[in-house]
Amino acid sequence: MKIAPSVLTADFSNLKNELESIKTADYIHLDIMDGHFVPNLSFGPAITEQISMQTQLPLDIHLMVTNPLMWIDSFSKSNPKFITIHVESNQVSETIDRIKEKNIELGLSIKPNTSVESLLPYIDQAKLILIMTVEPGFGGQSFISEMMLKVEELVKIRKQRNLSFEIEVDGGINDQTIALCKAAGVDIAVAGSYLFNMEDRKKGIESLK
Repeated sequence: MKIAPSVLTADFSNLKNELESIKTADYIHLDIMDGHFVPNLSFGPAITEQISMQTQLPLDIHLMVTNPLMWIDSFSKSNPKFITIHVESNQVSETIDRIKEKNIELGLSIKPNTSVESLLPYIDQAKLILIMTVEPGFGGQSFISEMMLKVEELVKIRKQRNLSFEIEVDGGINDQTIALCKAAGVDIAVAGSYLFNMEDRKKGIESLK
């Protein structure tokens, strides 16, 4: 299991040390919220660039925004591994094209009430599929175990179509729910408050892996 700590719950006044404490992870997950697509605001491209300069880990940028197309150029400056957009957002096809133009790997995400079927028109282009296991917008929510059915469905689709995207989950990940993720076929787990509430984050990452 690969682990992608979400820095949303990190102490931004002590960013360098916070990033150092999670350096044994596989990715840094950045939750970008516009206050419209989800009822919360997080941070923008300037903070993302600061994070990219203070870590060796590849960035996994998750755009929870209504109009992702307008943000691709700004966030691409951080040289992320993935930019993930929601299929529920505007101008999905145009945004996919822009991400690919920037030579960034495409991620696609769906909210808990959105079906896997909505991913199918674009799935051949994706390198990452992110299944939200909570309603996006706030940290610390409880894991929705029914979302593992979507993961199992994606595992089948990947095999049937001979695709190579990785399956990621985000929301409510801890030492108990990670086992459900593993059993369903998840490749990458995003962990936020569970990890950042720990004194020893290295130990926490190892236990999740």
